[in-house]
Amino acid sequence: MALLAGMRVVEGSAFVAAPLGGMTLAQLGADVIRFDPIGGGLDYRRWPVTSEGQSIYWAGLNKGKRSIAIDLRSDEGRDLATALITAPGPDAGIFLTNYPAGGWTDFELLRARRDDLIMCRILGNRDGSTAVDYTVNAAVGYPAITGPADHEGVVNSVLPSWDLITGMMAATAILAAERKRTRAGHGRLLEIALADVAIAVLGHLGQIGEVTINGVARPRYGNYLYGAFGRDFITPDGRRVMVTAITARQFRGLAEATGTEQAVAALEAELGRPIASDGDLFDSREEIAAILEPWFAATPFAEVARRFDAHRVLWGPYQTVQELLADDPRASTANPMLAEIDQPGIGNLLTPGSPIDIGAEREPPRPAPLLGEHTEEILSGVLGMGPAEIATLFDREVVAGA
Repeated sequence: MALLAGMRVVEGSAFVAAPLGGMTLAQLGADVIRFDPIGGGLDYRRWPVTSEGQSIYWAGLNKGKRSIAIDLRSDEGRDLATALITAPGPDAGIFLTNYPAGGWTDFELLRARRDDLIMCRILGNRDGSTAVDYTVNAAVGYPAITGPADHEGVVNSVLPSWDLITGMMAATAILAAERKRTRAGHGRLLEIALADVAIAVLGHLGQIGEVTINGVARPRYGNYLYGAFGRDFITPDGRRVMVTAITARQFRGLAEATGTEQAVAALEAELGRPIASDGDLFDSREEIAAILEPWFAATPFAEVARRFDAHRVLWGPYQTVQELLADDPRASTANPMLAEIDQPGIGNLLTPGSPIDIGAEREPPRPAPLLGEHTEEILSGVLGMGPAEIATLFDREVVAGA
């Protein structure tokens, strides 16, 4: 039996953070019911899409959930969604959303229907004003320190990091609140702002202290790893690899693998000190890179791989997504996290389950639902409606199926 078997979470969401939080719980076995407007919400057709216009993005973030389509513009439709959110049962009454505060999803209004409701709301800014990952990232300073050292301007990230971290935090917060409810009997409102997550990470990684204590603003270092040694190099057959050494011991292994021990010893003699810490590695990064560059320029990729693996060097090749999927066993069905599944509307798709390996209870990856695929079974199984009542809702277009 899956770890969260029996838990029911109702999700009203769009884009990345909230759907990812719900999917994380679904992949651990929770019954996650996502409600959307009839015809789909803001993210239902978001890119990337297939040639027929089916959103691979939407399918990717809603794996293993059930879907109900409701006319959320009508009072009756909102009443149905409210009934789902506040349905009875010791493992129910959990609501995850990034809908704006107020209106029919106001916590106090919902709690009036179920006093022990757990509600997790994801915000942009903590005051409720709008922000998305890309505006938050711009504000917290990372684009100013990303990119080549001599670059003028900013460099955005293509990875929505704050959305991803916030989604994971939402899942964690729900589990913590559900544990408290089990022990103490009461629910609560949980709020997580993307901007707060980003600023918290700045603090966790020492970048707030770097400014407030050391009084410095970190410059760009290009592809050098900050605070140790790490950089990309190109082999004569055109392959690019990333090499890192975070400890002095790892650096010694790198020198042995590349046959540059004598050059490193000469550098240490020139510096008048051993390279014995991560700070030493960073301070000497350009000199170390100058020692390594000729070796990489003369050594084919296959030999680099052989030597580095033999000496347990921390390294990895740069790959496109196509190359990853073609050649890397980590991104194939050799990895038990992954399976080929038939995703409705899209076709046969390599699909990840949860990256958390819990052994035999690990849930295999399941497809994302079609919009409204489970409308009838949710109305019947969760709200206890009979066939005639359900048929009336369909006839009056309060709900819709797949």
